[in-house]
Amino acid sequence: MDRPDLDDDETGPIRRITDEVSASPAGTPRKPVRRTPPDSARRAADPARRRTDTGPQRVPNTGAQRVPNGDKRTDTGPQRTANGDKRADTGPQRAARRGDTGPQRVPNGTKPRTAAKKPETGHGHGHGHGHGPAAPASKRVRLLLIWLLAPLAVATVVGMIVLYPWGKPDPTSVVPQGTPVAANITATNTGPCLAQGQVQVGDQTDPNAKPCLTADLTMTDGPASGKQLKLTVPIEPSTPRFTTGDAVVLAYNGGNAGDPASFQLVDFQRGTPLLVLAALFAVAVLVLGRWQGLAALVALGLSFLVIALFILPAILAGENPLVVAIAGSGAIMFIALYLTHGLTARTSAAVLGTLASLALIGVLSAIFSAAASLTGLDDSTSTLIGSLGHGIDSRGLLLAGVVIGALGVLDDVTVTQTSAVWELRRANPDLSWQELYRSGLRIGRDHVGSAVNTLVMAYAGAALPVLLYSSISGVGLGALLGSEEIAQEIIRTLAGSVGIVAAVPVTTILAALIASREPAGYLSSTTKAVPSHP
Repeated sequence: MDRPDLDDDETGPIRRITDEVSASPAGTPRKPVRRTPPDSARRAADPARRRTDTGPQRVPNTGAQRVPNGDKRTDTGPQRTANGDKRADTGPQRAARRGDTGPQRVPNGTKPRTAAKKPETGHGHGHGHGHGPAAPASKRVRLLLIWLLAPLAVATVVGMIVLYPWGKPDPTSVVPQGTPVAANITATNTGPCLAQGQVQVGDQTDPNAKPCLTADLTMTDGPASGKQLKLTVPIEPSTPRFTTGDAVVLAYNGGNAGDPASFQLVDFQRGTPLLVLAALFAVAVLVLGRWQGLAALVALGLSFLVIALFILPAILAGENPLVVAIAGSGAIMFIALYLTHGLTARTSAAVLGTLASLALIGVLSAIFSAAASLTGLDDSTSTLIGSLGHGIDSRGLLLAGVVIGALGVLDDVTVTQTSAVWELRRANPDLSWQELYRSGLRIGRDHVGSAVNTLVMAYAGAALPVLLYSSISGVGLGALLGSEEIAQEIIRTLAGSVGIVAAVPVTTILAALIASREPAGYLSSTTKAVPSHP
């Protein structure tokens, strides 16, 4: 008999999902039919047809329809095939109709992508954040890092305690340097060099005599503050050029404050330009880095305190400069990295990589400075020894400078590598440590070239006067490169560069091993927004 509910509407033939299949002639597909909803009396009389499913219900089918050419659109719901067999319904295919947002199996059997977070109930929207600090490390990673870093931190603290010159008097220079006092130049005059009270008679001057600058000064501090003073300074290529209006520094030898012979004009006052530039630097860091920039500035200040209050006093007291530099660099590294980047697993991996690279730089510098018979006795070191009045390990001082100079570049390389590895792991938690290492190493190769060039140019800029002097000395290239001053810079540059190059694979493999042991939930504090339904 005819069924009105099975008639096609104006949109064309409609396939309706049903629990039954109507009879059809042999050889033709059976047409699924759906009974009209029975009334309550019929449902009560036929318990076998009563629904007992309390889960998600089917909604009216708006899915597959027959298109004008007679082909069916692909339907993801349970369907009967042409031969009368029922397709296997795995359940998730009905997700679109029953509102299921949970994990589903795709038809080809591949592993599905699951939601990052369970849908929340009771709200009509989801919550998520795309930013925030790094998530805390898992318990097993924390234990691993504690076992690795705790002995190194303890060794650093113990080394600083042992090497610090407790109770020893502050060293002083045996060569009188004078007390700096400030003054302003009010007038200048160029003429022959005349002693105090001496006057020039006639216009005849010695053509070979060097001219002198006579400066009238007003003292602004010191024992003669507010008084007028006249000083004569020989004009030589190595002396500064003072003019009227300059703010200058005088060296006071402690004699009669009214005697010009008690003062010597030595330098310019540079406090104001330096303070302005420092303020500009601080503002730039704060504007770009915000709170992390503030932490970086605090770490920078603490690093200077370690140098001024530990490294310098310990070396001046006669301790081994290289050992002091290693202990001080370790303290600077712990303070700077953890204060700037936070107490996280990725920062700890950067600390381990930096320590390993610093040790390598120290060993290489010691070996090759001894092989090259470097003494470390350049002009500045010779002046220091003369002022101290006793010997100092000049070669150790050279090695200490290498370690401290390479520390800043190493921090940059190691932090970059650990951050790259962690981001790779977060993007794909299925990567093994070998895959993380290879991917991170490819990133590090680009960084190595620029980092090494930075270190070489920094040392070349510092040694530029030595390079210029050596280039006009008239000796051959081999003798020039083998001179004490140039050989020091070569070993300083190459040993530091080797350490920077080694820092990339060392830090990358450490970060890969640590990051691969992190559960996926601990890789980041970020949470993807997942829509939820009431």
